[in-house]
Amino acid sequence: MFGMSTNNVSYNEQGSLESGVDAAHENSSIPASVSGGLFSADYKKNEDLKEMLESNKDSQKLEAMKRIVGLIAKGKNASELFPAVVKNVASKNIELKKLVYVYLVRYAEEQQDLALLSISTFQRALKDPNQLIRASALRVLSSIRVPIIVPIMMLSIKEASTDLSPYVRKTAAHAIQKLYSLDPDQKEHLIEVIEKLLKDKSTLVAGSVVMAFEEVCPERIDLIHKNYRKLCNLLVDVEEWGQVVIIHMLTRYARTQFVSPWREDAVFDENSEKAFYDSEEERKVEQVKPYIMDPDHRLLLRNTKPLFQSRNTAVVMAVSQLYWHLAPKHELNIIAKSLVRLLRSHREVQFIVLQNIATMSIQRKGMFEPFMKSFYVRSTDATHIKILKLEILTNLANEANISTILREFQTYVKSQDKAFAAATIQAIGRCATDISEVTDTCLNGLVLLLSNRDETVVAESVVVIKKLLQTQPSQHSDIIKHMAKLFDNITVSMARASILWLMGEYCEHVPKIAPDVLRKMAKTFTSEEDIVKLQTVNLAAKLYLTNSKQTKLLTQYILNLGKYDQNYDIRDRTRFIRQLIVPNEKSGALSKYARRILMAPKPAPVLQSAFKDRDRFQLGTLSHTLNSQAIGYLELSDWPAVAPDQSVRIVEVVEPVKETGAPVHGKSKSGKSSEKFYSDSEEEEEEEEEGSSSEDSSSSSEESESESESEENSDDSNKSSSSQSDSEKKKKTLKNKKLQQQKPDGKDRKQKNGNAVKGESRSESESASESSSSESSSESGSELDSDSDSDSGTDQKKNTRSKPVQSTLVTKVEKKEVSLLDLDDFSPAAVPSPKSSILSPSLLSDLQGLSISPTQSALQASSPVFVPETSHELLHRMTGKGLSAQYRFTRQPCIYGNSMVSLQLTLSNSSDQALENIHISEKSSTGLNIHRFNAIERLEPQASVTVSMGVDFNDSTQAANFQLCTKEDEFSVSIQPAVGELLLPITVSEADFSKEQGKLLGMNESSATITMTPENVSSQSVNRKVVSVANLGVIPSSQENIHRFAGKTVSSGCLVLVSVALKDPDAVITINTERTVMGSMLLRQLKTALTNSDP
Repeated sequence: MFGMSTNNVSYNEQGSLESGVDAAHENSSIPASVSGGLFSADYKKNEDLKEMLESNKDSQKLEAMKRIVGLIAKGKNASELFPAVVKNVASKNIELKKLVYVYLVRYAEEQQDLALLSISTFQRALKDPNQLIRASALRVLSSIRVPIIVPIMMLSIKEASTDLSPYVRKTAAHAIQKLYSLDPDQKEHLIEVIEKLLKDKSTLVAGSVVMAFEEVCPERIDLIHKNYRKLCNLLVDVEEWGQVVIIHMLTRYARTQFVSPWREDAVFDENSEKAFYDSEEERKVEQVKPYIMDPDHRLLLRNTKPLFQSRNTAVVMAVSQLYWHLAPKHELNIIAKSLVRLLRSHREVQFIVLQNIATMSIQRKGMFEPFMKSFYVRSTDATHIKILKLEILTNLANEANISTILREFQTYVKSQDKAFAAATIQAIGRCATDISEVTDTCLNGLVLLLSNRDETVVAESVVVIKKLLQTQPSQHSDIIKHMAKLFDNITVSMARASILWLMGEYCEHVPKIAPDVLRKMAKTFTSEEDIVKLQTVNLAAKLYLTNSKQTKLLTQYILNLGKYDQNYDIRDRTRFIRQLIVPNEKSGALSKYARRILMAPKPAPVLQSAFKDRDRFQLGTLSHTLNSQAIGYLELSDWPAVAPDQSVRIVEVVEPVKETGAPVHGKSKSGKSSEKFYSDSEEEEEEEEEGSSSEDSSSSSEESESESESEENSDDSNKSSSSQSDSEKKKKTLKNKKLQQQKPDGKDRKQKNGNAVKGESRSESESASESSSSESSSESGSELDSDSDSDSGTDQKKNTRSKPVQSTLVTKVEKKEVSLLDLDDFSPAAVPSPKSSILSPSLLSDLQGLSISPTQSALQASSPVFVPETSHELLHRMTGKGLSAQYRFTRQPCIYGNSMVSLQLTLSNSSDQALENIHISEKSSTGLNIHRFNAIERLEPQASVTVSMGVDFNDSTQAANFQLCTKEDEFSVSIQPAVGELLLPITVSEADFSKEQGKLLGMNESSATITMTPENVSSQSVNRKVVSVANLGVIPSSQENIHRFAGKTVSSGCLVLVSVALKDPDAVITINTERTVMGSMLLRQLKTALTNSDP
């Protein structure tokens, strides 16, 4: 894990180093001198490199280091060059220094004495202005595994942990593990560094420090409390290997901090609203509270759910095991689809995934039943994969699907892979014992296999039949007789021994055949295998006790043969049996009980899965794979009976700007009062519904209320009474007044005060809170006018439930309204409260570090500039048997969901008969969320009807596949969206556009230069072509030669900024967005549109 994450960072950040290694590969292939042997050539080459390293020219040194790194990359030994290389560690050339550090990391552990000579250089390099040099120096220093430098390493790690560069802090986290393995006595000091690094808000550091935590002090769960919510929120942006480590750690953490969600009285909608209105008597009746999921437990499940779609199989496996161990049982079905997707990967991945599915399918068959066909065996599968799939199919067998599974097993029995065929017969036996309805069918099928030419199949069939017959032997004496007839033809010792055991155990059911089988065995006794001889002795003893007249002499003969056998087990068994069954003067009391000892009823063997006991290990771990506890395995603890105090996860952060005087007092009072006014259960419910990522549950509920998408929704969530319409009118009236009086910076201030702009997404409101929080240092209470006061009052009013008071305040002046609201909120005095933030200080601080979306409060949705009238064919009338369908993108916000793209379907009946019950099937082949139109009961011939629907494309151009159905037929159709239709237009000022564009540089920027045709150069033409390609809003520009357009993705709300700069005769198209794939696709389409002339 450590090596992987380190390499990942090196790949991402050390571009120059990468080019150096490539060059080294090329240069290292320079042929050595032809004269001389292999050794002289190598010697000469290394001498040449040493001379180059001692040269005065940096270019020669750089060339030498490239060649040396190339040798290392090819696996050659370059350790003898260590003295020459280490001299250049103090070089001022950055490129050379990088390559020297790469070399030193590789050989520092082998050449410790020489590396120690350069300790002072490494220490100086820790102060280098280049972050890569600082990190490389720390990496080399921690690679010198000499106990004498432990204090220096400790000091260096402490300094690096406070470095401004997240890459250096990440390297410090890696060095912690190296130092701990070198000197475990440093544990307490290292825990202090880990505690500091756990507070880091950088996604680059998170995975590495959690790995260090797991290695050094996994038992110190208390270090995670304050960082739990932050880790949950950062998880989606951490690199993949870091995600795996964090998920496993959070799984262990959750099992110690939350109560089990698997209780039968569990409540998952968290609708505890009625408790607020219950009378005291009713509360006393309910002694036992039903289970309500902890908001932090839900936060973990919600934030890991998107990772089911990760491209990294280890991440998907980690999330699957987290859900398996932590999620309520009704939410586990999501695991199945993700794990089945991984079965398309390499066989190594398949093996691990199938092992975990085999364990899961024992406890929850229903999860994987819909995907049963994915576990059918292919001829190209390796044997171990086949056997695992067989195991899963056997686990999934039930009365409904057993006929299908047995038909599949019949094919497997004929396989050329003998081990697989034998495993299939065992699987048939398990199905027969588990499902009593098919026991007879399976037995008859196994008896037919006894005549198979393949000895392995016959032997395995006999063994399985023996186990099945033990369940009901009296009903199957015919099968025992049939097996006795086949006895001479069976040569596999295990099968022969099984038949002999059956004969002896049920000799009373076949009294005529059993003695004859014993007679045959007496002839061949000396040439049989040991296991067959032992069963022959047992058969003789049992027949002697039940039918001594016919078998007395045969038994004595066999016992005499066994007495002188070469195997001591057989000799001992023979002597024991003789003393037990043949009474004489020497035999003791045991001979009286010989019949009870030998003929005692045996319990039927239990045929069960080999994965029955594996659930004692955590899924996805090495211990689970090996079915044995591996070194370093950390067991999952049982759920606590009572949940520990959840307040330990609340982080109190002091506000960055300290405000003095009464306003602060008023602010804190109002915050406290609203917290007391709401019940805890309501806060949890609203946090659950809104998906808040807050660190304080009370402020989380306030935030989710302030960020509701419309005033009506807010009132619904507040359970308003009959005065709801009055309060809505008053809120709208106040909002209109404020918009008319708004100043240029009023939007930020308004957002600071918690008023959500109608139609904005939650992420916009959150990030707006960040920006306004950071600007608070430049604003003071004296700048606030009555507008801000009334804003504060309105917002507090929105968070109160005293509706009768609200309805009487419609005609009041804003100033008086504030004082009344303060009284309503139990405030002692009507004090104007400057910037009364609805977000708690801790949440504001957290959001500053955690918000990912760049969208600001100044961004507002706008109507589309251009709506294309062109329709696309969904279903041709010939294919649809008279039903034809066309669709078009309306470019309007979808009424069915904020994340859906709105579509208009036109259905036409070109046949001569009416079509009935036209609808979209519930099943869709892709995992996209589709809002279906209401079924059309009847469509007359030559008639048409237009309906609307919504599709959530998840910001992807993947086609939405579904079935368009009539009463008689189903037609598979698909809607392929253009990337421009996945956007919604927004309006933004030119200054804000430039500000947002500055945040989306580097990998988030795509640009191209094109040559424009003369007719396309005009402003009107550029605007028309861009908005026809993509649903973007046109931004007013003060520069004639630069055209700007802005939009946001429908599903995630990510900004998409497009600018076209005209430089006669060329034009530069620039697209800035976090969705880099969408950006590059949109760039291609815009290049095509702007270079083509109008038709």
